[in-house]
Amino acid sequence: MAAMPRIDLDALEPTNATGYPPPFDEPVAGRWQRKIGQAARLTELGARHVVLEPGAWSSQRHWHKGEDELLVMLSGRAILVEDDGETEVGPGDIIAWARGIENGHHLINRSAEQCSFVCVSAGDEQGGSYPDIDMMWDAKSGFMHKDGTPY
Repeated sequence: MAAMPRIDLDALEPTNATGYPPPFDEPVAGRWQRKIGQAARLTELGARHVVLEPGAWSSQRHWHKGEDELLVMLSGRAILVEDDGETEVGPGDIIAWARGIENGHHLINRSAEQCSFVCVSAGDEQGGSYPDIDMMWDAKSGFMHKDGTPY
């Protein structure tokens, strides 16, 4: 019988690195991620464990052309911001976004405590857009202005 493929979350180095250009990187400075999918050598599925410090955003509000996303809240509370408004989410809540649906989304931790979640994605990363700012991305060119000029 094979050993259980358990991931030791504490052994994974947290990072708050982002590819966002300034000033769009500032709201995610308090986002700490552990790359679960990479540690497990997954090839078709992305997975991250994320901790948001008070005041931190999970990302800029965005949507994906070619990826499905699923998020499971583990601890704390956050505000889910989507095109239709804001919803508070907490432990046990499961949120999903189908690829290609242009519903910009992100989480903001407006509480005084950390919150954490696991985010899983799958599909063909083609790119997407950020409805609140002059930024979009695609898999080949990376981040660019909505007129196509690169950052």
